[in-house]
Amino acid sequence: MIYFNNDYAEGCHPRILEALARTNLIQTPGYGEDVYCAQAADKIRKLCGREDLAVHFLVGGTQANLTVIDAALRPHQGALCAESGHIQSHETGAVEATGHKVLTVPSSDGKITAEQVEQAVKAHRSDPCFEHMIQPKLVYISNPTELGTLYSRRELESLARTCRELGLYLFLDGARLGYGLASRENDLTLPGIAGLCDVFYIGGTKVGALFGEAVVIGNPAIAEDFRYLIKQHGGMLAKGRLLGIQFDTLMTDGLYFTIAAHAVRMADRIRQTMEELKIPMLTPGSTNQIFPILPDAVLEKLGETYVFSEQQRVDGSRRAVRFCTSWATEASHVDALCRDLKALCRKG
Repeated sequence: MIYFNNDYAEGCHPRILEALARTNLIQTPGYGEDVYCAQAADKIRKLCGREDLAVHFLVGGTQANLTVIDAALRPHQGALCAESGHIQSHETGAVEATGHKVLTVPSSDGKITAEQVEQAVKAHRSDPCFEHMIQPKLVYISNPTELGTLYSRRELESLARTCRELGLYLFLDGARLGYGLASRENDLTLPGIAGLCDVFYIGGTKVGALFGEAVVIGNPAIAEDFRYLIKQHGGMLAKGRLLGIQFDTLMTDGLYFTIAAHAVRMADRIRQTMEELKIPMLTPGSTNQIFPILPDAVLEKLGETYVFSEQQRVDGSRRAVRFCTSWATEASHVDALCRDLKALCRKG
């Protein structure tokens, strides 16, 4: 079988394995207080153009999300996100387990707008019973979103401005950030994101690392005592150097961006084939995620060779699915999928 169902089916980039092997017997302090974590954090700060950023390495995306949100919110406060947001749809109530409710707004493209944030906050504040309800205090977004869409710089600026005016935090989940930055439609940069968001993270698990995410905090109110919460929420690794070595490698000589661009190129080849075949899409996209709508018969045949993710049923005979490329996707696998799509769709 050829796997196109996610971007973390492979282990890690060979340069990371080499770095882990090379440093294996070197003794270091634990819990992220080692030279490799320090080097990686310095490289991230330099890429973001801000020396005042706090950078912490956590073991995974769920731990990053719940730890950041718990650090930012008081017990009576919640996080606003699109109804398809990862903290709402794919984290088993992890944020709610910390005592903070996820407050959702409708979205057809995975994004939340500044207008929606303003409406939700003003509706809360104007309600006579506001003290009996969860107070919106943080806006959670993903870039790319769970539906493969991207925020433009203008959209992020609008969200940031609205959050500042209303006294909310803005948190960007960057589990697939590398793939978003590599998109031909992207106009965001790491310095831009660091300047507009109170906190964000750079995903490693889905972009070449064995595991791990780099949380980048620009707002001192969230940064205060953050390590206590990392430990409390199970996100702190005793052998923290394993995270530092991985991110130090990814952030050296542009490796993170190079391998992310490869995944997007592979996805673009699949996307181009689907466009030629006039296959409709659930959502438009330009990153490593593709959401075609295909007949059940075609999907059944493709399922004999390829693994992909189910998204939703569109009608009685068609389903939307997700094909996802990764930093390690082989061109030969992409070529095979494109050939099979052409054979099946033209035949049908």
